Amino acid sequence: MADLDAPPRRSSSWRLNGSLTLTSAAGMDLSTSMSDQPEPLHRWHAVVESKDPALLDDLLAAEVVFRSPAVFAPQDGKALTIMYLNAALKVLGPTLRYVSQWHDHASAVLEFEADLDGVHVQGVDMLRWNAQGKLVSFTVMVRPMRGLQKLVELMAVQLAAGQA
Repeated sequence: MADLDAPPRRSSSWRLNGSLTLTSAAGMDLSTSMSDQPEPLHRWHAVVESKDPALLDDLLAAEVVFRSPAVFAPQDGKALTIMYLNAALKVLGPTLRYVSQWHDHASAVLEFEADLDGVHVQGVDMLRWNAQGKLVSFTVMVRPMRGLQKLVELMAVQLAAGQA
């Protein structure tokens, strides 16, 4: 087993403090305890658990920017972000599970897994919020390539259905 109290070899090394909360050299809290999550994280998890896109309106800032792994240009504004997140909740929602998360006072990285028609997908959601607790940035990264391709295919169908 690695010595968790050893001096970091890289700036991204992690150590375990006395309360069993992982802390990075940069001071980011890596606890997965629900009780110590910032309020925007509680609200995002409520959206995912309920699959209720109506909850997004209060969570997103008007100027939120959504960055998709399948679209080159950032999608600016609440309406577009709601459209993409609503489609993603329908596509990923049935099998989406968060397996880990890291957060500080104004941002979080949530690692997830899902199964899309037999294709395993791994990814991260990177969230940033303002002083009012509203999300101002939502970035998604997905792997492997086959998983990304399946996600793009299913999202295209869902987004087209939403436009009809």
